[in-house]
Amino acid sequence: MSKFDNSFTDELRQRLSIVDVISRRIPLVKRGQNYWGCCPFHNEKTPSFAVSEDKGFYHCFGCGEHGDIISFVMKSENIDFKAAISELADMAGIKMPEIKQKSQQQIENEENYIKITDAAAKIYQDLLYSESGKIALDYIKKRGFSDEMIKKYRIGYAPKNNIISAKFSNINQDKLIATGLVRLGNYGPYDFFRDKLMFPIFNAHNQIVAFSGRSLDGSEPKYINTADTELFHKRQTVFGFNFARDAIHRQNRSIVVEGQIDAIQMQNHGFPETVAPLGTALTEDHIAILCKSNRNIVFCFDGDGAGQKAAVRAAVLVLPFLRETSDVKFAFVSGGKDPDEILKTSGESAMHKIIDDAEPLVDFLWDVVNKNYLVNTPGGRAQAEKYLKDCLSKIQDKIFQNEIEQEYNNRKFNQWHKWKKQEYTPSVEVPDTDIMTINIIKSIVQTYPTISEKYLDFLTSLNISFDENAQKTDFSLADAEKFIVSFKLQKYIQKLNDEKQQILSNALKNNIDCSENLAEINEKINQAREKLELLLDIK
Repeated sequence: MSKFDNSFTDELRQRLSIVDVISRRIPLVKRGQNYWGCCPFHNEKTPSFAVSEDKGFYHCFGCGEHGDIISFVMKSENIDFKAAISELADMAGIKMPEIKQKSQQQIENEENYIKITDAAAKIYQDLLYSESGKIALDYIKKRGFSDEMIKKYRIGYAPKNNIISAKFSNINQDKLIATGLVRLGNYGPYDFFRDKLMFPIFNAHNQIVAFSGRSLDGSEPKYINTADTELFHKRQTVFGFNFARDAIHRQNRSIVVEGQIDAIQMQNHGFPETVAPLGTALTEDHIAILCKSNRNIVFCFDGDGAGQKAAVRAAVLVLPFLRETSDVKFAFVSGGKDPDEILKTSGESAMHKIIDDAEPLVDFLWDVVNKNYLVNTPGGRAQAEKYLKDCLSKIQDKIFQNEIEQEYNNRKFNQWHKWKKQEYTPSVEVPDTDIMTINIIKSIVQTYPTISEKYLDFLTSLNISFDENAQKTDFSLADAEKFIVSFKLQKYIQKLNDEKQQILSNALKNNIDCSENLAEINEKINQAREKLELLLDIK
């Protein structure tokens, strides 16, 4: 029997939800884990047509029809295979390739690929427990990995020498290079992974298709991954998904964390539904894969600036996949920690609280605009409204989109137009700002919205209410900005002096040497004063 190259049809099944495809033709209602509707292939009044988004197939308990997205389009529209996948390609927004039969050579190449990567994983795992892998084994054990976890995830060690190119010297060089494990240099083949802690990357069929190597000496990048190959595409691979798939179904959600170690630790400490993107920012393909299993997702990122940006990106990417039954939330790990550290230092209960306290998507986006736009000014509100409108336009379910829009309209009416600045507690206490300065700042903000947007973070920290109208300033735009910048520098110098006093007090109390810290702060103070003097000299 002839075999066809399934990579394109697999991509269609990965990118498209069977629920989305079928619901274009018949209404579907979710009951339990499946969606139900009246069968389009025979007349019925009581829905007996079941659609499993997780498994990617439909089944009618009335007439027995059964299949996937391709067979559904073929049968429901009475078209052939090529026409069906062409239509699905248009829906997925990807180019339709020529359909070619797989050659026997291609089949053999794929089989050899899997044999090589599987054998390489065994070599790496054996080396982890050898003398050369002692540092790697000590590291992973210190990270809380048991022998059982190492065995389950097939973690290993790639030595500093060319172990793979030597072990597979009898294999055709092109086949070895095709796996990404070996590259060809000026002096012959050499191992791509050297002196790395090795994490195998599995496909949905539990086959090893690539590796992720972690540096052990603190060098950057921290992780390197197999480059894209015929069987591995980084942007379409979710780390840990092969282990988490059943748990995602049972727990009725997935949890997305930032790194491989975090994902593995979460899976083994009460959160088996956890996965991670693979050495790259979250992509639309990652979201599509997760939403096919379950549209309930908790994104759990670090609480720092990078984590916040990653969360905003995830929120925007997930919007086209939302349905009225979706439950998407955002959790943040604060204090410079990650899930792995929380589990080790505070235990599963602390991590459960972080996940349980996750913020719903609607609230998260609302907080984003309130933190990033000065919504107590007309210009800031206009920018915030444009951002929200752009986000909502990505939601495909128009009824659901309208409901969220109405929710935001209510919040805008009740909060923005009656908006009061929330109390701000700075990390370093600053003296009260005198009334004259407050009035000048208020008049500048109301006269020059561009300045208020440019210095949003600083103006917010002053805890000034801008609701009441202030007398229009006589400052030019340049003088107004000069005033704000000079005042910001004065506040910064005051903050540094307060830190300096705190360091001196702590040093005297604990009898410790603080000369280096004082020298660093004095240097910052001098630099700030020089900037202030230069600014004041500008006419």
